[in-house]
Amino acid sequence: MLLYIAHISRSEPLLLSWLRDHLFPCPFKYLTGLDCPGCGFQRAVLALLQGNVSHSFQIYPAAIPLILFFSYSITDRFYKLDNQQGHIKKTLFMLVGAMVLISYAVKLWHIYSYANSSALAVATI
Repeated sequence: MLLYIAHISRSEPLLLSWLRDHLFPCPFKYLTGLDCPGCGFQRAVLALLQGNVSHSFQIYPAAIPLILFFSYSITDRFYKLDNQQGHIKKTLFMLVGAMVLISYAVKLWHIYSYANSSALAVATI
């Protein structure tokens, strides 16, 4: 029994283990076979919770800015950090949205270039 308790205390926290086993499936990827612009966000947040910032950025570069934007939006709701027109929130939304779309375009470009190189390799055989 003591060995089991020692093993649990050295292993990852139970919440992270449970979260890793219960990630939401992507309906867009299920239907099309392609990643959606949000694919990877859950895994990136898990990497952040484990303290692995570089791995989180590799999985989904827009995860940290999205989390900061959501945190700012929630804080703004309670403390009114933005002006009446919401210029700061709109600007942040546009910047984070652009980052999501750019990272998605880069991901699709890598998939397309890999598919093309694989097709060329098969065609030359």
